[in-house]
Amino acid sequence: MPSTFRIPKAPVAGLYGRALVAYARRTFGQVPDGAWVYFHHLPLLKAVYGFERKVARWDRLDPTLKAYAELASAATIGCSWCMDFGYYVSHTKGLDLARLREVPRWRESDVFSDTERAVIAYAEAMSQTPLTVTDGMVADLLERLGAPAVVELTQMVALENMRSRFNSAAGLQSQGFSDVCDLPLTTLGGAATGTSPTAAP
Repeated sequence: MPSTFRIPKAPVAGLYGRALVAYARRTFGQVPDGAWVYFHHLPLLKAVYGFERKVARWDRLDPTLKAYAELASAATIGCSWCMDFGYYVSHTKGLDLARLREVPRWRESDVFSDTERAVIAYAEAMSQTPLTVTDGMVADLLERLGAPAVVELTQMVALENMRSRFNSAAGLQSQGFSDVCDLPLTTLGGAATGTSPTAAP
């Protein structure tokens, strides 16, 4: 399902915008739909993408755990665009796509370790409304990962909440980035549509 663009596309803004479009097409093969929305507000676009570049350099949390957390958050919120792009990014990083595909149905899957399940549960709990994070959940993660990694995990999930809620509100849907992957993308409800999935109890 193509993006509905509740906030309509804006024209490419200035030299920065043209450079960003050229970079996106060269890197991803197409321009992420969110960029067309952000072109309405160039200072905001620069701030968001500048922050994302800094985020990419954080290294206190294992990359696979980070990917699990981001996908779990996006699936809980129901952002098919974030699931699609997140799966593609994981593919480019060489992560195990078969395991990543299981994240939305992690409770029924037997491929995850106890630590991986704890991270996914935490990301899901942070992404529900209201939050369902508990003291015990955080204490367990601190023991497993250490404080620096838990701080990074918490910030990554909070950031994915921002991404997913912005994209969902703006009407952005799966854009086909994950088509290059060997396995089909799934969400909590099955196929990746734009419909908000229901989190398992």
